[in-house]
Amino acid sequence: MAQGGRDDTVIDVESLASSMEKLLTLSPDSCIFRTPSILARHKPEAYIPNCFSFGPFHHDKADLKVTETIKLKYLRGVLSRSDDRKTKLRECLGSIQEVEGKARDCYAGKIDQYVAENFVQMLVLDGCFIIELLRKDADVVPREDDDPIFSMSCMLQFLHHDLILLENQIPWFVLELLFNKTKTPSETKPLVELALHFLGSMFSYHSPLRTDLFVNQKVKHILDLLRLFLVLPSEEVKHYERERRLNQQDLGWQPIPSATRLKEAGVKFVRVTAGSILDIKFRHGVFEIPSLLIQETTETIFRNLISYEQCLPNCRPIFTSYAKIMDNLIDTTNDLETLCKKEILDSWLSPEDAAHCFNKLYNDTYVKEFYYCKLCDELNQYCQQRWPKWRAAYVHNYFTRPWALAAQIYAIIMFVLTFWQTLK
Repeated sequence: MAQGGRDDTVIDVESLASSMEKLLTLSPDSCIFRTPSILARHKPEAYIPNCFSFGPFHHDKADLKVTETIKLKYLRGVLSRSDDRKTKLRECLGSIQEVEGKARDCYAGKIDQYVAENFVQMLVLDGCFIIELLRKDADVVPREDDDPIFSMSCMLQFLHHDLILLENQIPWFVLELLFNKTKTPSETKPLVELALHFLGSMFSYHSPLRTDLFVNQKVKHILDLLRLFLVLPSEEVKHYERERRLNQQDLGWQPIPSATRLKEAGVKFVRVTAGSILDIKFRHGVFEIPSLLIQETTETIFRNLISYEQCLPNCRPIFTSYAKIMDNLIDTTNDLETLCKKEILDSWLSPEDAAHCFNKLYNDTYVKEFYYCKLCDELNQYCQQRWPKWRAAYVHNYFTRPWALAAQIYAIIMFVLTFWQTLK
């Protein structure tokens, strides 16, 4: 009863402290995050599933429930290859139950609303669906004629979007547990290879599938696998790390001119074949850039990789640095066309949409280490030199139009004849 204007309600301090400690403590295993609103506000739809929810963050959304029947269909397909379906299902549930606490720690967000039973069921259903999808995509198991994923052209496009969202991930060790539990004796391809087969063409058709690079890597989830797929084979990243160890200093970000301005300054663009799209170089006036495929999911992939690097503790902003370079290079459709003509960019979008894809990608991000600082410094120094800029302007003004070219040839001939006449 309240006396003297005071509320004498007893507060359970221990319970309150315990609940606050959960909010204040971030598990060292946290690797699946809700996208910070400061990043998500730039394009909210780039972080939200279209059709499929994976994990707890979007599980209760009504508009995503319709695809739960497809997940159940795939789970039945997984179990049907076992001699005893009921036993196999119990084995899958039991293996995930053993790591339920570890799996919870991977999610940096409040998921207490899911009791252990519901959480385990969700991971098994979502995980088995993803595994069966990867197997079917790689033709490890047959596809039924009525399979909604492969019979409807839009479904695969939705999945290429939904599977790489930062908020829509399943811990990799959960996928591996379920993969090993449901693997048949005839299967030889590892889970990493199946996943890379599905994700490999998201950036370029020229990217080799280097599964050997993942032997000693602790993959956290599918988005992390995609990032490692770009980072591990990159020679430029390795070179930066060596330079950093030797120099013991970090150089900050500095902008570079757009592709059109660089071309006017005499910079030549050349498409190169490399182990990673990250391997861009500048030497002797030549900007060497691996080819990049631009499609509907490209901006979503870029944004979620950037968000992941911003959220994961002690994660080097390698892809964020690459995004800064590409954003600087592509300001307008003219910049895009310059790179498309050199076959550096392969765009499936309209010039306006493709150019817009790179604009403001890195807004509100923080880059402590910029992985292309030396490249940008050399590029800017080159552009400040007068000779390359004069030469480029001369070529642009006098050798790109037929009449101007003819006039230059005529002037040279007249000069030679006049000089010869003078000597005689």
